[in-house]
Amino acid sequence: MKTRAMLIALLGLMLCGCSRKGTPLLVTNFGTAVIESSGGKQIGATGMVLAQPVVVQVNDAQGAAVVGAPVIFSGPAGVSFDPAIGTTDTSGQFTTNVRLGGMAGRYQLTAGTRTKAMKPVELKIEEIALGYQQQLGFQLDDKYCARCHNPESSAERVSNYDNLEVKPHPFTEGDTLNKMSDAELTAIISHGGPALNKSALMPPYGYTLSKTEIEALIAYIRLISDPPYHAAGTVYAQK
Repeated sequence: MKTRAMLIALLGLMLCGCSRKGTPLLVTNFGTAVIESSGGKQIGATGMVLAQPVVVQVNDAQGAAVVGAPVIFSGPAGVSFDPAIGTTDTSGQFTTNVRLGGMAGRYQLTAGTRTKAMKPVELKIEEIALGYQQQLGFQLDDKYCARCHNPESSAERVSNYDNLEVKPHPFTEGDTLNKMSDAELTAIISHGGPALNKSALMPPYGYTLSKTEIEALIAYIRLISDPPYHAAGTVYAQK
């Protein structure tokens, strides 16, 4: 309700022709939908600006981009947008840079507009903020795990996923990994696949990673899981 109230209030301010900073805004059109163009489901560090801007597009009822439509971004406490409010450009898009809050977790952002009938229209976008422990897990994933567990190749790292007879589970694969306890994940990381009657292609890392590092890797896996991992004591960033 707080998001909707903010959306209505600030869009009303936009329609008056000025932003919160007093900069004139020209609202010339209205759409019926807000869609994500890019920038959702990014992973960044707490308190930092996401690597890629978030871009949304306002469309009309026929699915065509709308130029000059109002857009406003809002999010949980601690999240900031640059800019947070404005109108769509000549391509019907609006771009903002997002700074995540100081708490590790999932952040649900809202991009909103209004129809010609003044009906609020909203789009939810999720981003993930890594705390210190999850950042360490991310670094360990990149160094030891991603070559096999990430099926996508990049200029920096060629994936070995397609060469493996038994495909590893991507760390985002919550449907499978969420069913495993922390103790089970610790066992398979420490002693390899055979520890849980899994593929022997999964090597043991118990002599490579410390207990703290294994815990950090598991914390990272839990946070990026899709669908989200829910367990007693887990803290999620919210309003």
